[in-house]
Amino acid sequence: MTALPGVPPPELPDLVRVEDRLSFLYTERSTLGRDANAVTITDAAGVVHVPAAGLGVLMLGPGTRVTHQAMVLLAENGATVIWVGEFGVRYYAHGRPLAETTGLIESQAKLVSNRSLRLGVARRMYAMRFPEDDDVFTLTMQQLRGREGARVHRCYKDHSERTGVTWGSRKFDPENFDAGDPINKALSVAHSCLYGMVHAVTVALGASPALGFIHSGHSRAFVYDIADLYKAEITIPVAFNVVADRPNDVSSAIRHAVRDAMRSGKILARCVRDIRGLLGSEEPVPETADAQEDYWMQAAEVTLWDEMGESVPGGRNYGETTGPDGQRPGESEVPF
Repeated sequence: MTALPGVPPPELPDLVRVEDRLSFLYTERSTLGRDANAVTITDAAGVVHVPAAGLGVLMLGPGTRVTHQAMVLLAENGATVIWVGEFGVRYYAHGRPLAETTGLIESQAKLVSNRSLRLGVARRMYAMRFPEDDDVFTLTMQQLRGREGARVHRCYKDHSERTGVTWGSRKFDPENFDAGDPINKALSVAHSCLYGMVHAVTVALGASPALGFIHSGHSRAFVYDIADLYKAEITIPVAFNVVADRPNDVSSAIRHAVRDAMRSGKILARCVRDIRGLLGSEEPVPETADAQEDYWMQAAEVTLWDEMGESVPGGRNYGETTGPDGQRPGESEVPF
């Protein structure tokens, strides 16, 4: 058999863990190609090589062209590609993640489909924002929304007083980005970067961006759930800091500042831990290469669901032979 041309894809154990990657990279008016295991980004300023294995999410803005080989490389290395609008404040689509397992999304679907379990996860999300309050798990969702609103309002007010940036209220017109004042534009760009990072981690882990617990009815409801855990610590103070410095290009300054804050705050690692913890998957990935290979191969095994509660092996024909009792392999003992 003729060998396939090109660089062979990496093995799963060889990939950089998602929490150790660069959180996000935004590019616009450029062309993306491939040079061995690096993505090349070419624009008027020249060519930049970005190792695909160390990239979490690549945000493609207006005027971006991508070659087939660049997308192949990003997909093989588990980097999520998101197509966004100008300034990164519009989300259009995303590429396929590397995740092949379903354990986390099955747990997520179970939790979000049961009213009691969903309420428990939502309360845990609020408890992460109010660690000093012992009564979070006794409050209704309406009470928790009110407490969260007061917390965010106080956060805006405190950072306004700290930086001297005038603050009125959160106003954003998605149809007219330039209509907002500097601080609202800065917050929109900062939040969009955070959403991109959370989205990338969510799909990389194999969870669903759509199955939210506090937010609902949107294809990125769970992304908004998780992103809200970090806004008061990351994007809100960064936005006020940048606007106070009066940069010529607020959008570019915000993206760089948010990326630096995410790196210093180790948000990727926290995001991985928080998502897996909230969805009930605390099991760590093994450290050694041999153990990791066994872990991934077992996790990615395809099985067939059985109503008796135990899955049966896939990849076989259950109608070809019968056992001593006359039943075909895998045939249920309980008739429908």
